[in-house]
Amino acid sequence: MTEFLAVALITILAVISPGADFAIVTKNSYLYGRAVGILTATGISLGVLVHVAYTLIAVSVVIKYAPNFLTFVKYVGASYLIYIGYKTFIQKPVTDVSTTSAISRLQALKYGFFTNALNPKTTLFVISTFTQIVSTTTPTYVLIGYGIFMSLAHLIWFALVAILFSHQALRTKMLNQQVFINRIIGVILALLGLFLVISNI
Repeated sequence: MTEFLAVALITILAVISPGADFAIVTKNSYLYGRAVGILTATGISLGVLVHVAYTLIAVSVVIKYAPNFLTFVKYVGASYLIYIGYKTFIQKPVTDVSTTSAISRLQALKYGFFTNALNPKTTLFVISTFTQIVSTTTPTYVLIGYGIFMSLAHLIWFALVAILFSHQALRTKMLNQQVFINRIIGVILALLGLFLVISNI
């Protein structure tokens, strides 16, 4: 129980801390509506499972035989954040604000999935949690349960973010300032990517 509480606390703190996931859910929710925002949140939660899977299955092998793997993931993730930051910065205003106006629901799911699956912050969070906090004697089914909890925590939090930023009154205000907001979000995403590159030097 003590171990679970530690995992739960760290997960909650990691989930609610602002980052790329928060930025992409905010953007998709206010631009395209609640359904797209929640699907983006779903994609993020599925991305978490990718980190959990390779952590449980092969992290010890990867670290032993491919010590540069985490560095590689860091650069790929940083490049992706810079890319979507740039795309967000230059995005033209959306004039048709129906929920299917500019991106499909599958695209929303993919945006969320790849933003998280390629996010080095999540990589380090999951790996450090399972290697530093979780006991080596913890049963596999419990470890899987922790992973599912992490995924659900992301889904619930970012679904709430999607609901908030797709609320009609707030969404209308944000749509009126979408060029400015998109540029702020774009800069934040790109800076996160640049920070990850610089911190690796």
